[in-house]
Amino acid sequence: MAQTRALVAALKQVLKGRGMTYAEVARGLKMSEASVKRVFARQTFTLQRLDRICELLGIEITDLGKIVEHDSERLSQLTRKQESELVSDQRLLLVAVHAINHWTLDEIISTYVISRVECIRFLTRLDRLRIIDLLPNNRIKVRVARNFSWLPDGPIQRHFGAQVQTDFFASRFDGKGERHAFVSGMLSRTSNAVVQHHISRLTAEFADLHNQDARLPLNERFGTSLLIALRPWAPEIFRKLQREATQKVF
Repeated sequence: MAQTRALVAALKQVLKGRGMTYAEVARGLKMSEASVKRVFARQTFTLQRLDRICELLGIEITDLGKIVEHDSERLSQLTRKQESELVSDQRLLLVAVHAINHWTLDEIISTYVISRVECIRFLTRLDRLRIIDLLPNNRIKVRVARNFSWLPDGPIQRHFGAQVQTDFFASRFDGKGERHAFVSGMLSRTSNAVVQHHISRLTAEFADLHNQDARLPLNERFGTSLLIALRPWAPEIFRKLQREATQKVF
């Protein structure tokens, strides 16, 4: 499944690079645009259909494999040591987060109280950490993969953990661009696994949109955080009243 996601991500990357829309792919495949979108969303490509799309793009399936191989060389996670160094310096962490989010040097220094010299010094540290490549004219090439994530319960997540509780949830979630949902029920292990699969797909789609929108000017993008959590859980007040023999372990 991971390899399928990687191939589809590479295919989307080529489509964007060629400026080809789903509507144009649909015409080439003699399918409806809705059907093409569904195939991409569900990642249900037959080999014949994949080959036909590659033909429309003027590439070979093996070219997709090369893109996947190149992307696999990028960092999907940092080491604990790398994350620890980032959280040891708030300004370095700020520059790192924004560089990973495809901000330029000028965008960083025009938004935050940080000088050009300081910012370049931090970018140089990030280059030594192999998180970015600092190119001529202080251009930033991000070395992290499209599916990059912080270490679970690592230094970064712990650093931001308290803020998630006190700051992120300090909202009614009824403003523009906000949404909040909390549901609970009784699920089987199979159903729980299905929900986890959907979470994986949603986070992958979020990453794809993030990389797609990186091409847009900064004033057309805004920081957006998505928090999804799933676990076998009951309120503590219920657990205290539960008979020991009926306590369940997932």
